[in-house]
Amino acid sequence: MRFLEVVRAGPLTTVQDAGRPGLAHLGIPRSGAVDLPALRQANQLVGNPSDHAGLEITLTGAVLRPTAPVTVAIAGAPATVTIDGGAAEWGAAVAVPAGATLKIGPARRGVRTYLAVAGGIEVDPVLGSRSTDVLAGLGPPVIRDGDRLPLGDPVGAPASHRLTPPEHSAVLRVRLGPRDDWFTPDAIATLFSAEYTVSPTSNRIGVRLTGPPLPRAIEGELPSEGLVTGAIQVPAGGQPLVFLADHPTTGGYPVIGVVAGDDLPIVAQARPGTKLRFQRYGD
Repeated sequence: MRFLEVVRAGPLTTVQDAGRPGLAHLGIPRSGAVDLPALRQANQLVGNPSDHAGLEITLTGAVLRPTAPVTVAIAGAPATVTIDGGAAEWGAAVAVPAGATLKIGPARRGVRTYLAVAGGIEVDPVLGSRSTDVLAGLGPPVIRDGDRLPLGDPVGAPASHRLTPPEHSAVLRVRLGPRDDWFTPDAIATLFSAEYTVSPTSNRIGVRLTGPPLPRAIEGELPSEGLVTGAIQVPAGGQPLVFLADHPTTGGYPVIGVVAGDDLPIVAQARPGTKLRFQRYGD
């Protein structure tokens, strides 16, 4: 069997695929790649189905070594890629010989770089997905130095096209609700006029933002209710939090709005210190 050996995992490298959709009623979030379009692009480059599992590598890169010849592709946050010290291309299908050292450097911008391998990473699935859910503890553990990841058999030919490094907007489209009526008119105006900064405490569960607080019109407790990816929850301090792939399925703080699904990659790749704005849509 073919394996991908982990020489250096970095601070947070996980196996991710398209996640576990449709299980929120059981208290299980979707999880999966935070920047799902980037993982799908990497899979397409190596000839995999779009939902095959790859690696989500956070910020500082990783070093890997295949036990057999493999074809790989890197997408998401741009990074320098080398094979045995020689330059390799980001955003293209690349052949890696058996035993060669594949080094993915730190993200030059953005947060998450995605590695797809022809055949996919075939750790044991849990509830239909190979994704690591860091909140619920489902799926394989976070990748560590010395891990050996089993690889599947290639099923398609590598693509000949190349990716262009993504240029993300700093504006997130937001549909108000379901609890916008819990906030003052001034809070709604502030949400769509102020600039917010991504906090270092952000993670796969959600992106915490700092900026002008959003005052409530209604005080008191809200019974826990369902949450979706992209929900903008506002805790008691008034600072918004945008939920990502590993978010809890319920919460008791009011949700003032929901980020458009197509804009979630912007949030996924927003590193600490990034300035973001919200734009109203969907009325």
